[in-house]
Amino acid sequence: MDLDEVADRLYALPPSEFTAARAAEARAAKEAGDVRLSREIAKLRKPTVSAWAVNRLAREHPADLAELIDVGRRLRAAWEEQDAARLAELAQLRGEVTARVGRLARRGGDVSPAAGTEVDQTLDAAVVDAEAAAEVRRGRLVKPLHYSGFAPAPVPRERPARKPRESGAAGGGEDEARRREEDRKAKARAEAEAAHREWLEALEAAQREHDERAEKVARLERKLDKARGKLAEVAQRLDVARREERQARRRLDR
Repeated sequence: MDLDEVADRLYALPPSEFTAARAAEARAAKEAGDVRLSREIAKLRKPTVSAWAVNRLAREHPADLAELIDVGRRLRAAWEEQDAARLAELAQLRGEVTARVGRLARRGGDVSPAAGTEVDQTLDAAVVDAEAAAEVRRGRLVKPLHYSGFAPAPVPRERPARKPRESGAAGGGEDEARRREEDRKAKARAEAEAAHREWLEALEAAQREHDERAEKVARLERKLDKARGKLAEVAQRLDVARREERQARRRLDR
């Protein structure tokens, strides 16, 4: 038994079962004489509900998760190449695949709206960041992942060195053709940069709205939890009052 095997077993469990299972695994390792492993197991952190939902997704729907991550890889490549048409196509595909995979992550578990928002943020991080994608595929998240921005800025492309100007009409014609080609490339790059700016502005606006709504949902969840606690207190007082009323009635009847 090693730490990887234990971690794989523990992070496949619902959060409600994690703590007891971790204690049992640590105790088994200690009883087997591996005190160091026992300590390492005890240090494993309990996952949040959203992290567990994504971990379960990685185990139960690896093909769907792989599809989402591949869309992210292609999207980053298109961003790097400043391919506006490809970006538009992949951005639409990203939305469709993310929505479908997000539904799979929520299915079959007690995932609150706030936790669902964190699932979406984690999947978005896996799309835009290769390291986040590797973490998600591993299936051992302890908390949701986040990202800021979309992707690294495009890598500047070096201009080809100019060839020495040749004399004569032929040289002049080649120079003119080279200038036209450079103008065409410059125009294409300017258009790609403009598309990049538009997508970045749209993304930042969507991210701001997403974060604001996620925070609002989290606040409502906290208020709901507080209201449920007060309801439980009132219900307890109601039970006590009912019991006392029944006892008082029996004494009155006697």
